[in-house]
Amino acid sequence: MKIDVITLEGASGGTLELPDDIFGLEEIRTDILQRCVTWQLAKRRAGTHKIQVRNEVSRTGKKMYKQKGTGGARHGSRRAAQFVGGAKAHGPVVRSHAFDLPKKVRAMALRHALSAKAKEGALVVLDNATLSEPKTAALRGHFATLGLSNALVIAGAKVDANFQLAARNIPNVDVLCDAGLNVYDVLRRHKLVLTKDAVAAIQARFHAEEAA
Repeated sequence: MKIDVITLEGASGGTLELPDDIFGLEEIRTDILQRCVTWQLAKRRAGTHKIQVRNEVSRTGKKMYKQKGTGGARHGSRRAAQFVGGAKAHGPVVRSHAFDLPKKVRAMALRHALSAKAKEGALVVLDNATLSEPKTAALRGHFATLGLSNALVIAGAKVDANFQLAARNIPNVDVLCDAGLNVYDVLRRHKLVLTKDAVAAIQARFHAEEAA
């Protein structure tokens, strides 16, 4: 498929051929996208939530009353969960929420995410993402010209320092290098902006995975 390339100022920068096996999938597998997003968000969870278990509660270990003859239930410790000040039963403990997702499924999810943006008309290809000065007002003006208010920008192998500084104060705009391209960030923003270098890197990334 062909797509028009534009400059940051909104001028025409020619056309670019995008591979159909990456950007032109017709049937978007939302189930694959959901699996990948869940996997990414699970990896991000800190897992540091913690309650006190029986052996961590600071209470007396003395038996409350004799075992038999009281007419009540038998208890051996005030640290039990049913007593005020006792431990919590089956509460959260420190753990990792991460789980495995096959590499091929992750690659498939990225293909479908890129194709979904192209199919929606939410894919923009820039000639380059560089600025002569780190001016947020100037970059905001460029984005307004291009109609970008909520976007993910993949700026190439290395993000231009001026562009990064100018973009960091603009809300709802994320700027990543090629290595940072991921399904969750692609889907959470309304527009996906790729530089020509980023498109070449994406093609090389998938071709390397196919060759492996």
